[in-house]
Amino acid sequence: MPRRRLGVGLIGSGFMGKAHAFAYAMAPRVFDLPVTLDLHSLADVSEEAAVQAAGAFGFRHGTGDWRKMVAEPDIDIISITTPNAMHHEMALAAIAAGKAVYCEKPLALSVTEAREMTEAAERAGVPTQLGFNYLCNPMISLAKEMIDAGEVGEVRGFRGIHAEDFMADASLPFGFRHEDEGGGALADIGSHILATAQHLMGPITSVFGDCVTVIGERPDGQGGRRAIGVDDVTRAFLVFEGGATGSIEANWLSTGRKMQHDFEIYGSKGALRFSQEHFNELWFYASDDPQGRQGFRRVESAPVHAPYGRFCVAPGHQIGFNDLKSIELAGFIEAILKQGPERFNFRKGLDIQNLMEAIATSSQEKRWVELA
Repeated sequence: MPRRRLGVGLIGSGFMGKAHAFAYAMAPRVFDLPVTLDLHSLADVSEEAAVQAAGAFGFRHGTGDWRKMVAEPDIDIISITTPNAMHHEMALAAIAAGKAVYCEKPLALSVTEAREMTEAAERAGVPTQLGFNYLCNPMISLAKEMIDAGEVGEVRGFRGIHAEDFMADASLPFGFRHEDEGGGALADIGSHILATAQHLMGPITSVFGDCVTVIGERPDGQGGRRAIGVDDVTRAFLVFEGGATGSIEANWLSTGRKMQHDFEIYGSKGALRFSQEHFNELWFYASDDPQGRQGFRRVESAPVHAPYGRFCVAPGHQIGFNDLKSIELAGFIEAILKQGPERFNFRKGLDIQNLMEAIATSSQEKRWVELA
């Protein structure tokens, strides 16, 4: 049988653009997907940059006009890896053109924009995927399986943090992440730990947030200084629908932390802990272990933890960040082919947008905020 062809258009060639390009090259082979992905076009800030990046990433065409690319009839999937402020316009254009849309997080700048994108996609019947690839880790899947199976008992508490240090140097110049619409640390990295919390623990029903701007101004690149209004650090208390409580922290000033995405979950029969810095491991504590033998035990990623075995036949050899992106893309291709669910679509991204906006409102008004 002939394999179905899907044309791919990628907007952006930075960090996440490169990750998407690698995933498009890897996923069909690793997962033996019944498609041929045609890396059709790459759009970037200029024709020159786009052509150069297209050649490097294996795309047939490069263009400085993303709108022209979105209208291309031979393209079926649009990947959006641009700064947050551009997601709304690009996604709506792609949806109007009938394309499946794979967008990096956060979905938009506001709940209003996120809702418009979500409802447009649902009306058009086009598949969508938001870039929360940490949730594709086999160890995260194992943690959810253990929670759902009752292995930790009644879940009582959650502590989560996403911390990096890429903004820790106060001499770094003002950038797009510092724009008011950029969203600050809460949107940029806090969205990840909120997605993890809700994925593992269930819906969050109320929040109390504290958003803090630590570095109040930065060099503007023209010899002056520019004021900053977005958060550098956000912490929030959470109440989950199931009755558990918890907390999260988003911090891009965490000196020495390059990629800390950690959580601990406490239950009546045991506990789980995980660190992205060692993301091929999950630690499990069982309360019914005999005295003198109690302690957290390490579960190491192995072929038995699907889809690890797709990448490596040997346990303990580990998978990496780009492998998680390939897992995420493979799931999206299956959704496009109607062979699986949309695992983290725009509707779920809207839920995270609601949480972020509620936390920001809570911080401003110094009160608990309930979510519908």
